[in-house]
Amino acid sequence: MQKTDIHGTKKITQQSLDSLNKLLKSSQIKACVIGIGRIGLPTALTIANAKVPTIGVDINTELVNKINTGIFPLNDEPGYDKIFEDVINQKLFHATTKIEEAIPMSDLIVLSLPTPMDKDNIPNYDALRIVGRQLGKLMEPHSLVVVESTIEPGFVENELVQIIESENRLIAGKTFGMGVCPENANPGEILHDFTKLPRLVGGLDEKITDMIMEIYHHIFPVDLIRMPNCKTANAVKLTTNVFRDINIAFINELALLFEKLDIDILQVLEAADKKYNFQIHYPGPGVGGPCLPVNSYQLLNSARKFDSGLLKIVQAGRQINEGMPSHVIELLSDALNDANKTIKNSTILLLGISYKADVKDIQLSPVEQIVKKLEELGAKVRIYDPYFKSTRVYGVDTGNDLASSISGSDGIIIVTPHKEFLNLEPTFFSSKATNLAIVDSRGIMDKHAAKKAGLIFRGLGRGKT
Repeated sequence: MQKTDIHGTKKITQQSLDSLNKLLKSSQIKACVIGIGRIGLPTALTIANAKVPTIGVDINTELVNKINTGIFPLNDEPGYDKIFEDVINQKLFHATTKIEEAIPMSDLIVLSLPTPMDKDNIPNYDALRIVGRQLGKLMEPHSLVVVESTIEPGFVENELVQIIESENRLIAGKTFGMGVCPENANPGEILHDFTKLPRLVGGLDEKITDMIMEIYHHIFPVDLIRMPNCKTANAVKLTTNVFRDINIAFINELALLFEKLDIDILQVLEAADKKYNFQIHYPGPGVGGPCLPVNSYQLLNSARKFDSGLLKIVQAGRQINEGMPSHVIELLSDALNDANKTIKNSTILLLGISYKADVKDIQLSPVEQIVKKLEELGAKVRIYDPYFKSTRVYGVDTGNDLASSISGSDGIIIVTPHKEFLNLEPTFFSSKATNLAIVDSRGIMDKHAAKKAGLIFRGLGRGKT
């Protein structure tokens, strides 16, 4: 016999897997996703699209109001606009700021909360801690909590569980269940990733792991990788992202060397990629976003608890990647010198400010440091980004039109390789401004065509000839 309580929740951690499966198929399980931002909203919509009634919880009143009036806020996530419309029309999803109402009504509580860094690059888990205390006060017994936020190995077992239990209402493994399924989606490609990429699942015990596997099989049409515990699943997530951060740093440092050797790194990478065990990464003006920089510091924070000298390679990688904005400005200064100009009093246009191509997202974008350093050197900074037209970012009024943004500029730095920039001919730039210095930090411009068009060209890791 299926168990329920006064709020209508199904006490799912007391259900058999067979009963749980029947409840899922009959849409009797209720879910809430706490944190409906870049990853959390698609997660909530995916759960609702599997016919699981879902509430999205967020402290952002403007976001919640948009959602509840039928406005989809993530137009750079292909496919989710249709899912959003479908689940809203079927009354399978709505949003609220009232966590005190959503938690007691929910069987499954998914945490998709931000885990940023503070000014000293120490991971900040305050959002999870605050919600953990609320779970301890509000959650119905025998509910299930799944943490999708990216966290250090051991945070769930050593801290979050204790926070929930500190209200003296609930006991992990007895009156509530907890596990993790770290999100692994790439902004701009979330629907693809949620339907193609394997997911990691780990619980506080075998029974909870079984239950999360059952639920996520119902929601996500992907392979689920069973992990022995929560901390191992979180370690895998960090390992994959820090691997990328370190390898980008290696390529960035090669780019610095190859500039001195007059070697084009793009030609090196193209040939190296023919070798079966080479995994290609590309140089750039820095590594941004809410994942890679933060994940490296999360691992470093874990290591620091044992030995501050551990993970030297991760420390070095961060130092290299964080130094790339300065190097890009050095390239610009060198190019302007050929035009008998200096950065001081020059008008410099930054093309793209998003931390990655084709998304509207500037979290930890290297552009912030580029703008700051250029202004310190006396430059007049312009910005053009197709996702940030006619607004104000980093204290700069952004342009509405590419051609007019180029006109009158002394120098340009290509920062983000948005699709709009990929097929621009160098002659387009030279027709809009004379004696123009251009730094391509993303390898999207043919350097020979650029020079033929009369541009003073510098490319990251591209050499001078």
